[in-house]
Amino acid sequence: MARSKRFDKIAWAVTALMLVVAILFMNGGVFGLEVMAHTMGYESRLFDNTRVHTIDIVMNNWDEFIDNAMSEEYYTAAVVIDGEAYKNVGIRGKGNTSLSTVSFMNSDRYSFKVEFDQYDSSLTYHGLDKLNLNNLIQDTTMMKDYLTYTMMNEFGVHAPLCSFVYVTVNGEDWGLYLAVEGVEDAFLRRNYGSDYGELYKPDSMSFGGGRGNGKDFNMDDFLNRDDLSERPGEFNEGMAMPQMPNMGDFDLSQTQGGFGGNKPPMPGMRNGINPEMPDMGGFGGMRSSDVKLQYIDDNADSYSNIWNNAKTDITDADKTRLIESLKKLSNTEEIESVVDIEQVIRYFVVHNFVCNDDSYTGSMTHNYYLYEEDGKMAMIPWDYNLAFGTFQGGNAQSTVNTPIDSPIAGGSGEDRPMWNWITANEEFTEMYHQYFAEFLNTVDITSIVDNAYNLIKSYVEKDPTAFFSYEDFETGVETMRQFCSLRTESITAQLANGETSETMSYADASSLTLSLMGSMKMGGGFGDGMSDMPWNKDGFSGQMPSMGEMPEGFDPFQIPGGNSEQIPGSLEQIDSANNLYGDSESTEQDSNTSDETIRPSRDNMLMPGGDFKFGMSDMKTTASNTSSWIWTAVFVLILCAGLVIAKVYKH
Repeated sequence: MARSKRFDKIAWAVTALMLVVAILFMNGGVFGLEVMAHTMGYESRLFDNTRVHTIDIVMNNWDEFIDNAMSEEYYTAAVVIDGEAYKNVGIRGKGNTSLSTVSFMNSDRYSFKVEFDQYDSSLTYHGLDKLNLNNLIQDTTMMKDYLTYTMMNEFGVHAPLCSFVYVTVNGEDWGLYLAVEGVEDAFLRRNYGSDYGELYKPDSMSFGGGRGNGKDFNMDDFLNRDDLSERPGEFNEGMAMPQMPNMGDFDLSQTQGGFGGNKPPMPGMRNGINPEMPDMGGFGGMRSSDVKLQYIDDNADSYSNIWNNAKTDITDADKTRLIESLKKLSNTEEIESVVDIEQVIRYFVVHNFVCNDDSYTGSMTHNYYLYEEDGKMAMIPWDYNLAFGTFQGGNAQSTVNTPIDSPIAGGSGEDRPMWNWITANEEFTEMYHQYFAEFLNTVDITSIVDNAYNLIKSYVEKDPTAFFSYEDFETGVETMRQFCSLRTESITAQLANGETSETMSYADASSLTLSLMGSMKMGGGFGDGMSDMPWNKDGFSGQMPSMGEMPEGFDPFQIPGGNSEQIPGSLEQIDSANNLYGDSESTEQDSNTSDETIRPSRDNMLMPGGDFKFGMSDMKTTASNTSSWIWTAVFVLILCAGLVIAKVYKH
């Protein structure tokens, strides 16, 4: 009897312990436990930034796809990434204004979005579901996005991974692009684990239509608009017109080159923007309070620019929770409960270093992701090709010396609640300054720039579709080096002197021309003397190189499933993959193998590193939110087994 009672106690103790473990596993966030992020297979592959990767896009209707790129419709393609082939993936043109800009230039060098799971939900590239291929538009340095994302990641911000890739189409050179991890399911699992929260990309719907909110944007209309009635966000009848700043003796005729070049700033202006002018909310007009993350009211319909751009499936409860968080944020109440303090401060440190007015802190108020989990919000960086003061190619002196506590262009800090809480509280402001000092002391910006330059310069030189010449690239990179050095000098002095709110000339940038790094009109802003594209790089006039003739009847999606068939012409580039990566053993084997066995096929493709299976990914990275329920079921089975064993021993 005593033995039976002892077994009962042991059984109930084990049962209680397992229940506690199960509850903690399923609700760790409630108890303040960190959810472990996943290590994804693609991190060390495509996003190894020590080399330029290769991507071959294989399509027999490429010309049709390019002609229809503005529609952002998906086409079916095969892609070969560093020798690994994936068939039946989705590809479309992507971008906000960049789509229209490329078309406006009479160019075909669009940015692309590759969706591995567009037609097959189980297909990923080692866990990666979405991949962006950025065309490096408006960027002579070819690295404004790369440098910013790399600094963000090195400083501990949850930012997209990126690397340089040389893109070919059906085996023919297309150009140097930047591969950027899509901020979607794989990104969320990598940073927040399988049981992640909600993701939004707030943007004013009046900016344009389509997937990128820029489908209807017309660059020609934008550049040539000449009255308020043509501008989105036009003044309504009875609305008071903003007062122009007092110009004093300022002579407008002394400005040179439009917005570009290095011109003296107009009195009361920073980067061509008067801080006292009312912010019209970019293309969103006066209707973008929700995009600014301001609390409006408790009506969910008031936040359509957030809900309509949700990247995860959201419920009414999710909406209510976020509105309550925005209310506390706008009132600067209980900030610790509604903001991921460290993540947001680290985000703004790097963001404010690079002076990006095409962003949340700029007049456009877009180009960011909002992550929310259990009512706590964080910012995720996006789109920095017009950073480093190149959104308008404005005055270098004022841009380089932008005070780190006053980053809002065309408005006050109170207008951007996600920023305002930092400067509204002395403790948070001091924390922000400490993180800024840490960033300047720990992130080696010069090495990032130099390493990227040495890595890509030979690819830039041979790029057949680049928007700029190689000489523009060299000049742009040197300008970027100077900007980063002077910006560091200015911020260091701001922190040392305790003057972080007012513009002071701590660094002399009078010889710097920001638009040499590329700006809104591709080269040097709106008329700074750089060449108008399209755009003469060695005679390039917007015509892309011929992709050659595909074999009659060739369908790249009928990738062979056995040794008796061959991949047609354009995939012959794969044959040299083993030589490229130095696998002497496989190369020797290939030299003694028939042509039909060395070409890639679904069932057997010999790639660098050994055997290859077509389109396979790391299975461990395909976990979804259902994984927690699987583990719960395991715990229940263990509990049942324990009770059965206890019962048997009892009798």
